Amino acid sequence: MPVLHNRVNNEELKKQMLAETEPRTTVSFYKYFKIQDPTTFRNELYVKFAALKVFGRIYVAHEGINGQISVPASNYEAFRDTLYAADPELNGIRMNIAIDDDGKSFWALRFKVRPKIVADGIDDPTFDPSHTGKYLKAREYNELAEKPDTIIVDMRNHYEYEVGHFERAIEIPSDTFRDQLPMAVEMLQDKKDKNIIMYCTGGIRCEKASAYMLHNGFANVFHVEGGIIEYTRKAKEENLPVKFKGKNFVFDERLGERITDDIIAECHICGKPCDSHTNCKNDGCHLLFIQCEECAAKYEGCCSAECMEEKNMPPEEQKARRAGRENGMMIFNKSKQHPLRKHRDEWKEQRAEH
Repeated sequence: MPVLHNRVNNEELKKQMLAETEPRTTVSFYKYFKIQDPTTFRNELYVKFAALKVFGRIYVAHEGINGQISVPASNYEAFRDTLYAADPELNGIRMNIAIDDDGKSFWALRFKVRPKIVADGIDDPTFDPSHTGKYLKAREYNELAEKPDTIIVDMRNHYEYEVGHFERAIEIPSDTFRDQLPMAVEMLQDKKDKNIIMYCTGGIRCEKASAYMLHNGFANVFHVEGGIIEYTRKAKEENLPVKFKGKNFVFDERLGERITDDIIAECHICGKPCDSHTNCKNDGCHLLFIQCEECAAKYEGCCSAECMEEKNMPPEEQKARRAGRENGMMIFNKSKQHPLRKHRDEWKEQRAEH
């Protein structure tokens, strides 16, 4: 019986990955299609991908597959062909190769069966995620985006939008995709006659969102083929103006890939121009937030003086202080109250005084 999971701890796996000398290719892919038996499908592919030294995250469900992985460059074609051969629906699916990457984003293969490949909160048996809006390639996007009756909708989370987005794009202000879907319908209810362009990082969220908008009576719905990743690659390849500004947030060790030199966000502590996400170094916090180099040095990589103090306490004192604490979703959200806001406002007041 083949082993269908990792048997080595994370630290050792990371050491092994960092010791590799062969470059890796980082790629994302997805496909909405019917999988009758996701568990068997997953187990068969796990064995094949593990043999090719594939690392990363792959989710399968009855509705399809979604993956972000890295693979040794010499194994890329074998990986691609294995995926293409796994089901006729996967033959020739788009592979989004990372734009700004050193191949060190993943160090283990985590291949899971999930209820859905994108949690959407939709409980409507008549909804068909395969009935999507029209794809837009880079050139088509640039042309349609210029029209005055076009609305561009960012279907990513607020912390992704904050560091980079398309020109004129509107944000759907929510922390989760499941909340964004009904919110987008409500926000655009009186604009059903407009051209609606939806986009996300690699295409998987905006494709489902376009289907949801059609399901709710919108007629002219489009989505960017391959998301920001494929748009940028094609725009640069074809020498087109790049309409996306800033950094593309990604869900791996990099936390972002640079698209343009524009810095459109600011440090969440001091307000200086900055678009570098990090996690608070305090093990009792791990808040995802934006921090400049100066504040990182001042607070030792923590989000506040309180977290820095806690990080430097003896382990037993840290444990006692955290007892009973509920962190919730540890993401700095400009639309909600968070202790970090207090420090940020205090710093701005001090700066104004000087």
